[in-house]
Amino acid sequence: MYRIEDLHVVIAEPSSVQRHIIHESLSAAGILHIDEAESGDQALTLLYSLSPDLLISSLYLPDMTGTDLIHQIRESDSHADTPFMLISSETRLRYLDPIRQAGTVGILPKPYSQKELETALRATLHLVHPEQLSLDEAGAGSLRVLIVDDSSMARRHIQRVLEGMEILPENIDTAENGEQALQMINRNFYDFVVSDYNMPVMDGGELVERIRNESTQSSIPVLMVTSEQDSNRLAAVQQAGVSAICDKPFEPATVQQLIGQFLES
Repeated sequence: MYRIEDLHVVIAEPSSVQRHIIHESLSAAGILHIDEAESGDQALTLLYSLSPDLLISSLYLPDMTGTDLIHQIRESDSHADTPFMLISSETRLRYLDPIRQAGTVGILPKPYSQKELETALRATLHLVHPEQLSLDEAGAGSLRVLIVDDSSMARRHIQRVLEGMEILPENIDTAENGEQALQMINRNFYDFVVSDYNMPVMDGGELVERIRNESTQSSIPVLMVTSEQDSNRLAAVQQAGVSAICDKPFEPATVQQLIGQFLES
């Protein structure tokens, strides 16, 4: 059984004071293997040479932003699936949403609580050691799933979580928007759908509504994983018949629990 203490973490933070605070918090969580970088380039060098389990970054680095850093990681050939955590005092959606879409185990504020940090560390553990995150269903390997998201990085992140639940990669299809997803649902059988809300052509809200009213699989469970914060829009999606809504970034264990509930019902 792997534990949080077994994780290897790299911190990318230009402030020595902030690096010390993060280092101490990680140590308090039991982590022993911690490396530090002052810039994005230094962090990438450590990533490629040491292959850590998690990279924790500030949003503003001297040579790039945290957004640039996570995009370089996601576009790399060898380390694209490395878990990423942001710690920042930034609250504006236009700066945080690109990082959510790229797939992150957590976006923590400054200051953050030890509980918030350890929640993100548990999400990291589930990604690094997915054998600890199984649906415990006899037929999990035969489940058919459709992921709907206009971000290729977000699709890959969700797919990795699902594969960690023992769902076979060949049983996972992807679509870039609601219109494409609706066509696929009418052509293929799926056990459930995981969809974003904000997408071009047809958003997640309209997709849910049309699945319920027009689709050949009108009762298919739909899990919406979204960074949408507008309560009125989310209320409309719930009224349209979404099965569950989960925030980005999400804990793999939360997705596991919701999908387990779908299967049981």
